[in-house]
Amino acid sequence: MYSDKENINILTALLLAHGVRHAVVCPGSRNAPITHNLCEAKDMECCSVTDERSAGFVALGMAQALGAPVVVCVTSGSALINTLPAVVEAWYQHVPIIVVSADRPEAMIGQLQGQTLPQQETLKAFWAREVSLPEPHDEMERWYCNRLVNEALCAMGQLGGRPVHINVPISEPLFNFTTPDLPNERRIGLTDKHVWPNELTAAFCLSCRPMVVMGQLQGGMAHRLSESVMKLGKKVVVLGEQLSIDCGEPCHIDDALMAIGDDETFCPDFLVYVGGTLVSKRLKKFLQHSRPRRCVVVNDSGELTDVTMNATDVVVCTAEQAIGSLAYANLGCSADSFHDRWKEILDRCAKRCRHFAPAYSQMMAVRSLCELTNGQDCCMQFANSSAVRLGLLYSAHYLYVNRGVNGIEGSLSTAVGFASEKDVPVYCVIGDLSFFYDQNALWNGVGKKNLRVVMLNNGGGGIFHQLHGLENSPYRDCFVSAVHTASAKGACEATGVDYKAARNEEELREGIDWITSPHATGPLLLEVFTDAENDAREYEKYFEIR
Repeated sequence: MYSDKENINILTALLLAHGVRHAVVCPGSRNAPITHNLCEAKDMECCSVTDERSAGFVALGMAQALGAPVVVCVTSGSALINTLPAVVEAWYQHVPIIVVSADRPEAMIGQLQGQTLPQQETLKAFWAREVSLPEPHDEMERWYCNRLVNEALCAMGQLGGRPVHINVPISEPLFNFTTPDLPNERRIGLTDKHVWPNELTAAFCLSCRPMVVMGQLQGGMAHRLSESVMKLGKKVVVLGEQLSIDCGEPCHIDDALMAIGDDETFCPDFLVYVGGTLVSKRLKKFLQHSRPRRCVVVNDSGELTDVTMNATDVVVCTAEQAIGSLAYANLGCSADSFHDRWKEILDRCAKRCRHFAPAYSQMMAVRSLCELTNGQDCCMQFANSSAVRLGLLYSAHYLYVNRGVNGIEGSLSTAVGFASEKDVPVYCVIGDLSFFYDQNALWNGVGKKNLRVVMLNNGGGGIFHQLHGLENSPYRDCFVSAVHTASAKGACEATGVDYKAARNEEELREGIDWITSPHATGPLLLEVFTDAENDAREYEKYFEIR
């Protein structure tokens, strides 16, 4: 039996009609009727997460793994506000999550009622669409409620995949579950006819120094593009990190750009930029100084995101449409020398990386992990800051990482949500501050048997030791780097996570063998203790040895 609230039943029916099958639900009385409906629907799979901030990131990770939208259901009041970090990250990653918030009736807003605040437009900058459902009393209001839900769910897929907010005011009584069946609701679909222009393909093929740069793409998209990217890369310079390319080996962009220096003959004359953000600041700076004759930005939202500061065209189409068209075009031979010179320097940098043997450090830890997992059927979730930069050096896998806004919050929750929808091992490489910020993720009741965490603990924000000049501030350690002596051991014991620690090279080798064993059953956490100054020295040494 379902709720007797018509707006909730219309919402539930349309979520199912639009193919939504997964929901993360948070405790609360006002949203209890919505939670009941989602759990009652036989085609909807629900999991419970108490902390709304963590719940948002769990949903984000699930949506990444599934390649499909996921609901986050929260109660009224501050619960909605707590989803903000995950909503913002989903917005910039183009990941579809549906935040469903229960609300008090409009007449109660601003009247000193508990758990009540103006929930509409609270996060307005980061919704593809925000609607508030009426409690229908007649056919016109039922039609309006149906239309609003359809509008939100269609908008979710319009801008390349974005979060939407569906607010549901609910009057008392709340807990009458007397409706035997969900209504048969009208589903409104959306057709996208955007294409990559043939004119641009022709102009690209006639250029002398064509280049494609790929920013972050969703994992499914990166995988689908792998064949076209490899084909295109045989004749065109394609630069992309493991956040956008799933072709089996790292692309050592920073190394190559340091070797190139100020040689302008490596600059493109025709640049195509596809996807979202880049990790490499050096690559962004290179593109900004390249001054290509033509610079085409590709996205499926129509937004002018001019990372290169040289955009001449914006094309509204998918990465698949653009890369597929270029990959199978007949490129002129004039580009050969440009492509070959880039290939030679990238190959040289890859060889140097393989031969560089770091001392005991975070760098050694990530290298050791990647050496054993690069041939595994697994998924890699990397946290921001130092972790992802080390991953880009060594991982041959596509890297899932919250680079939408690059925050450290929610990385562990994202990995937990992701792992819950995968059958293969999911490795989460995370720094200490990121871990402690989000350790609630281990406590939440979401399945994580295949989760394997490598926590890099150098006693604070180690990346701040790589910022030249900051060492002159007496406040660096206590206030910027947040120096600490904490360990993850207690959190693991409290949440049933198997734990090992590594404090030297031998223990690291044993720990990596343990956490990557095909016979291991999780969840597992390896805490690698290192010295922040040593970590910085090894990283700098790598880039200094040319």
